[in-house]
Amino acid sequence: MQKIRKAVIPAAGFGTRFLPQTKAMPKEMLPIVDKPVIQYVVEEAVAAGIEDIVIVTGALKRAIEDHFDVPNAELLKNLEAGGKTDLLEKIHAISELANFVYIRQKGLYGNGTPVLSAEPVIENEMFAVMWGDEFIYSNPPRLSQMIKVYEKFGGAVISAVRIQNKGDLKRYGIADVEPVEGNVYKIKNIVEKPHPDKAPSNLAAHGAYILPPEIFNILRQQQPGTGGEIYLPEAISELIKTGYPVYACEIENGRYYDTGDKLEYMKTVVELALQHPDINGDFRKFLKELNLD
Repeated sequence: MQKIRKAVIPAAGFGTRFLPQTKAMPKEMLPIVDKPVIQYVVEEAVAAGIEDIVIVTGALKRAIEDHFDVPNAELLKNLEAGGKTDLLEKIHAISELANFVYIRQKGLYGNGTPVLSAEPVIENEMFAVMWGDEFIYSNPPRLSQMIKVYEKFGGAVISAVRIQNKGDLKRYGIADVEPVEGNVYKIKNIVEKPHPDKAPSNLAAHGAYILPPEIFNILRQQQPGTGGEIYLPEAISELIKTGYPVYACEIENGRYYDTGDKLEYMKTVVELALQHPDINGDFRKFLKELNLD
């Protein structure tokens, strides 16, 4: 069985929901206290054993490359002069997380295009896909849980979370599944953004994927949909129709953070600030002083 060594992180979107902040700054670089969103995603991938991170970018995304690059000499000199050895270690560690490869997205819009753009780097390997503006805090890490499912059952694997609020089902791709074992389900179909009364379950399959190279031919042949875009969920549905097994791994002991939405982004900042060892006490005190109750 092939080891999962590579992860694709699409990061070419315009971030329109965060304008004007994202006019000149990638949405993936929005800070969660003192780290950008995409660093949380990369760290999750690395914790699962990923060696090569393929980031698919677009215009105005240079800040992502700069962040994961070797720190510049002027910054290093400044930190050394100030005796800030802890910060020196942190920023050196960022560039050493993995092997980083950057590809410019080419072709139609839609979340299938950046995956197809990564084909020359992936070649004929199984690979992971993780979005650059959302992550899950879990123990063990989400992708590690998914890789265990892949190693046991083979096939493709999609991370899944339960949607407790029925009205929110229309925001996700909801899986029609049959139980396999524990938190593992075989996916029969994915219904994209169903009416809550017609959803086949409350299990949303999204966020992270382990996919075979066969997905590239499906994406290449896909007819553009709404807005002239091609979509990864549609390609996965076609993969299922070919008889290729696709599993949902319901993530255990995890918390999903969708930082592509303004309200959810703010919730994420507050929640992780309350966990941050440097500021959690003072920040909690500040919130109490606001008398939010």
